Amino acid sequence: MGRIAAPYGVKGWVKVQPLTSEPEALLGYPQWWVRRRGSEGAWQAHTLESGRQHGATLLAQLSGLPDREAAALLAGAEIGVPRSALPPVAEDEFYWADLTGLTVVNREGVVLGEVAAVEDFGAHPVLRVIRPQDRPQAQGTLLIPFVEAYVDRVDAAAKRIEVDWQPDY
Repeated sequence: MGRIAAPYGVKGWVKVQPLTSEPEALLGYPQWWVRRRGSEGAWQAHTLESGRQHGATLLAQLSGLPDREAAALLAGAEIGVPRSALPPVAEDEFYWADLTGLTVVNREGVVLGEVAAVEDFGAHPVLRVIRPQDRPQAQGTLLIPFVEAYVDRVDAAAKRIEVDWQPDY
């Protein structure tokens, strides 16, 4: 849902780079889970004591961070909330996390690979697709814009995304 960019001030506040379409929505969750950079799977719960929007970022005071030094230790950490706390999505909407692991197939039925991540570079989200390992000539990564012009259909039940994209793009 976000990433801690840096400490803010001297009282343990942090500056947060939101990774959601509605950044201020993160302030509505009373508990944040924080995972330090490089610590796979080790999430720690922190209560959101106070927070506000600050331009394109958020400022937050989390429990357990009494000063700037404690906040600085979390620079680069990921922020998440439990899936059960998220609002349900509409029929034609998806959480990016739900797209990870789906097979990407083009209009000709060629399997292009599997979604490794959905990333946002500013203009629109992009699917980072890892090509199949069984085809050495096609190894590597594809970056496919996650926009209507290229994505024909997302079938979460079938774990499949159909796209208008060629393997050699």
